[in-house]
Amino acid sequence: MGRLDRLLVLNGEGAEPHADRSAAGRRPRKATLAGNSIQRLIELAAYLRGPQGCPWDRAQDYDSVKGLLLEEAYEVIDALDSRDFDAFEDELGDLLFQVVFYSRLAEEEGRFGFDDVVERICDKLIRRHPHVFGDQRAKTPAEALASWTAVKEKELARPRGSHAEASLLDGIPAALPATLQAQELGLRAAQAGFDWKQSSEVLKKAREEIAELEAELAKSPADKKRVEEEIGDLLFTLANLARHVGTDAESCLRSANRKFTRRFQSLEREAARRGRGLRELGSEAMERLWESVKEGE
Repeated sequence: MGRLDRLLVLNGEGAEPHADRSAAGRRPRKATLAGNSIQRLIELAAYLRGPQGCPWDRAQDYDSVKGLLLEEAYEVIDALDSRDFDAFEDELGDLLFQVVFYSRLAEEEGRFGFDDVVERICDKLIRRHPHVFGDQRAKTPAEALASWTAVKEKELARPRGSHAEASLLDGIPAALPATLQAQELGLRAAQAGFDWKQSSEVLKKAREEIAELEAELAKSPADKKRVEEEIGDLLFTLANLARHVGTDAESCLRSANRKFTRRFQSLEREAARRGRGLRELGSEAMERLWESVKEGE
């Protein structure tokens, strides 16, 4: 059986079972095929939606569980950021169930089922990786991305260099967090060569945006709409600076939020240890204490 054939085995024949992870300090598990576990989850979702299942699950529809889908995705990210792999495993399961649940809703209406979802993503992954499953090979991540993009453009029936109405920016979800949306917009534009050549140029642009923001704030009275616009320009530039240095703005900001939370709570504890509330300290004393907390880390 070839490499590609093994990837396409969906019925479990000849597949290797999950390894026993007890050696890594985890509970021993009965060897099982992923396909069997998925089938169990699919049947569980169907039962919960069935006449003898859960009234709450039966009452849900496409729109009512959208919030849960987003919540589960963010909980996956939280667990990953903290490198809590026990929670990470648990949250991935919750997210997977959302996919199974949505597929069940569609299956009940005769639209598609979970198997169709899996078939579709498998076909797409193989189709969009000609540099893996075809004759060509990609030597770098940049070459691989260019290959993926070329296939995607053909699928969208948008010939390169054409003046068709379709845009490179089409299909970016409006529900994405704004930082991720800004980064994706920059990435899409870069595919057409519209981008800064290096991170130092992006940093220079950020300084220009700060200067423009300062100029708006210096006006009396300041034009709120113009100030908001300049802040947006600055945030957009910083999101793409993150892209240029190989990270993403959402992760950077989430990390900064965690750091601020940790330091502020330490500030509160230190003030309480001194028998004072933060408001009682005054700005100068609070700033000195803040610097002390930072040095203590």
